[in-house]
Amino acid sequence: MSYDRPTIRHPDSQKNSLGYTRKEYEGSISTLCAGCGHDSITNAIITACFEMNLEPHRIVKLSGIGCSSKTPAYFLGRSHGFNSVHGRMPSVATGANMANRELVYIGVSGDGDTASIGMGQFAHIVRRNLDMVYVVMNNGCYGLTKGQNSATADRGSKTKKGRPASLESIDLCEMAIQLGAGFVGRGFSGDKKQVVEMLKAAIAHKGLAFLDIISPCVSFNNVPTSTKSYSWVREHEEVAQPFDFIPYCREITADYPQGSVLPVTLHDGSVLNLYKQNASIEAHSRSAAMGALEKAKKERRILTGILYLDPEHPDTHGILETSADPLNTMGKNELCPGNAALQKMNGHFR
Repeated sequence: MSYDRPTIRHPDSQKNSLGYTRKEYEGSISTLCAGCGHDSITNAIITACFEMNLEPHRIVKLSGIGCSSKTPAYFLGRSHGFNSVHGRMPSVATGANMANRELVYIGVSGDGDTASIGMGQFAHIVRRNLDMVYVVMNNGCYGLTKGQNSATADRGSKTKKGRPASLESIDLCEMAIQLGAGFVGRGFSGDKKQVVEMLKAAIAHKGLAFLDIISPCVSFNNVPTSTKSYSWVREHEEVAQPFDFIPYCREITADYPQGSVLPVTLHDGSVLNLYKQNASIEAHSRSAAMGALEKAKKERRILTGILYLDPEHPDTHGILETSADPLNTMGKNELCPGNAALQKMNGHFR
């Protein structure tokens, strides 16, 4: 079996403003099960980075252990990458970000890697608001070890084998909001358009952008009795609000009544049809977002879209008042200023 993608591409393949084709953002051929939701998320990451005109060599992709954590091999083959220990991706991401704050960081994890063994690391990276995109590919089971329920499996949900989950599930979106994340969204791997736009918005956000993406496991958890299956999510998905990501340019304003559609011409000449529904959650209110999530859970619905957004919350560098210059660009004199500087600094703590 070959794990390399074909090198031949159509001579008229679309290029972004950097002159790259989509191929420059691809990786190896996936070895995951055919139909796995993780592959859809992988393709969404490729599309988002290509359309946002990101330079592949300025992107860092990180992961832990699990089916989801294999996916960085399948996208951004020309980017920096690090596959860490189970549940420890946040530590590696923090260290890398402290060394070079000018890169784009995309961390990929799973419901086991984050909600079980990595729960402590997840909680603290959210508190610190590290400038990165944190993606959880959430299938509610441990696919690498034959489908046992994970901590995100909803109570009463039943996988292909075994008994229904008896424990209350962990809602990572609610936890991220409560811990202080400035950007929280939930998506469904079967809705690529929504996932792509959320990824673009997450990458553009300054601070930790958390995305919990329901990603059905076709081998162990894609049955009607599972709340993480394709059929169940499609029947119970509720979009919080329709949106499209617009990159920063000259401001475009629009004023139109609820329940109507307004065509808006963007900077590249394309037309965006805006729809304002009659009611939606207040994305800038933590309490409203938490209430909407709890209401959806009670009604056995899955609320998707950008659930909470706080663009003013400072990231780790702002909180710690770190140097504006990346540490990896500094010399010995800047990194080790000597005993006098150390004593002066210690004096502030006496």
